[in-house]
Amino acid sequence: MTIPRLVIVMPAYNEAEGIVGFIAEVTDAVASLADRVEVIVADDHSTDDTATVLSGIPGVSVETQATNRGHGPTALAAYRAGLALEPDVLVHVDGDGQFLGPDFVRVIDALERTGADVVHGVRTGRTDAWYRKALTRGVRLLVAVAAGRGIPDVNTPLRAYRPAAARALVEAVPSGAQVPHVHFSFAEARGGFDVRYVKVASIPRRGASESGTMWGRASRLLPPKRLRALMGAALVELWRLSLRPSAPLRAITRPATADAHG
Repeated sequence: MTIPRLVIVMPAYNEAEGIVGFIAEVTDAVASLADRVEVIVADDHSTDDTATVLSGIPGVSVETQATNRGHGPTALAAYRAGLALEPDVLVHVDGDGQFLGPDFVRVIDALERTGADVVHGVRTGRTDAWYRKALTRGVRLLVAVAAGRGIPDVNTPLRAYRPAAARALVEAVPSGAQVPHVHFSFAEARGGFDVRYVKVASIPRRGASESGTMWGRASRLLPPKRLRALMGAALVELWRLSLRPSAPLRAITRPATADAHG
């Protein structure tokens, strides 16, 4: 079955070097799956030409944030913009281009074939810095204990959602949350969402410079200072919103309208 309206949402910061080619690869790959494919880029107040290079590309719109707020709030802004278009399927991916076009087809096909609420793209062969992979492993363990089951890639940015499921999650997470996908994964596991997992390749960021990494330079022994600050804030946020016994996201349940596929 062809999807009437497929919307891809993409937070981005200083990705002018690689984002145009990445969007072209993704939209070419998924074109046969949908009658209409639209891309919304939430630009986190980039200091390069991210917004400019995307100007005038058919099917691509850019929403530049008023200030630089970080990845989490920008991802949530992208989700809200995508949901406002009332899509039949909503796909999220980061603008750094660390995925391959054919894997989007596999993730979306799994959503349609299984009738799931969400499909996670589980990253394999990650080339990210050691501290990012270590952070993911640590958070994965915390969430597994609290959720009662393991989640293969708790913070993956590649996800395909039914709009009703995405809306329930986005509305439950504060707009300033720093790690929304971790909260989403936790709420999905606890709340009875139908979640499926598809292994996808993880490739290096497509931009050549370090300006789009947003974290700055790391020392040989320590993560970048900005990431260390985020790690501390994220742990407090996870405890407050998801992990503590009375946390609000423990009350999220799968929306009944998800049975109607959004």
